[in-house]
Amino acid sequence: MRLALSCVALCVLGIAVPPVARAQAPHATLPGGPWPTQAVKIVVPFSPGTGMDILARNLGPKLAEAWGQAVVVENKPGASGNLGAALAAKSAPDGHTLLMGASTLIANKALGLTMQYDPMTDLAPVGLAANASLLLVAHPRLGVASVEQLLALARDKPGTLNYASPGLATPHHLAMELFKARTGVAITHIPFSATGPALTQLLGGEVPLMFLPVHVAFTHVKAGKLVALATGGAARSPLAPDIPALGELGLRDADTDVWYALWAPAGTPAALTARIEADMRKVLASPEVRAVLAQQGMEVISGTPAQLRERMAHELARWTLLARTANIKGE
Repeated sequence: MRLALSCVALCVLGIAVPPVARAQAPHATLPGGPWPTQAVKIVVPFSPGTGMDILARNLGPKLAEAWGQAVVVENKPGASGNLGAALAAKSAPDGHTLLMGASTLIANKALGLTMQYDPMTDLAPVGLAANASLLLVAHPRLGVASVEQLLALARDKPGTLNYASPGLATPHHLAMELFKARTGVAITHIPFSATGPALTQLLGGEVPLMFLPVHVAFTHVKAGKLVALATGGAARSPLAPDIPALGELGLRDADTDVWYALWAPAGTPAALTARIEADMRKVLASPEVRAVLAQQGMEVISGTPAQLRERMAHELARWTLLARTANIKGE
């Protein structure tokens, strides 16, 4: 399954962030003594330039300052993120190996992919980090300017509308299938091999509908090449305040946004995951970091380990149900 998330590459692979000259005092009493005692590795299970990679590389320098140790970002792409996630899950639960991942890792389990780990039991939630909104767009020739008009057209001509995605079980695909499930309309899926070919067909009007990351879609919306219908969240995105959200239409649990989070191997002490989450939250509060992430279509969010675990359980339940009812299977 291809779950690539469209973002602009910022950094090269494997940059280590040097520690500051003097380590700061621990923020919590940790089992086993002081932490960290060596470089901290953040595993990114996708290629450089993806949303989770950009997040990790913006967190790294600031966390290195707080911890007095180098922070190394290590990209381990493969198997729809499962390769790198499994490596992180099997690491020592001492806080020196972390995983920066996304909600797609939970979707992988819901879609029944063969996995070498279980994200629900083999990872210790650390905290939520950012949210990336998807934008439902249409080609101008379709003649719709709102979700209401799209639904009216789809119901008037059932099965005649098509939508594009970068491939089966990608976030773009799952978003539209969730939209269809919540509205009861019939729109045919046209999968492509990657975002580029799908976007080309969308801009040409051959396939008139698609969910795209907000920052990717905006360029074409501003140029008049696409029409923005709604963002995929429960509420309006601060990155697109003038565009209505699907949640405003009264659709139950129709949130299609991709969220990013930090995990540690299962068994990592709760005091340590709480310390890491608190430090991450401080870094993400920086206006500089927020501005960089906003340019990549990401909104900073926060959530404790407990809140992240609750989010994971909710996502697993709803994507499992959607996969069963819409007959979606990972590749």
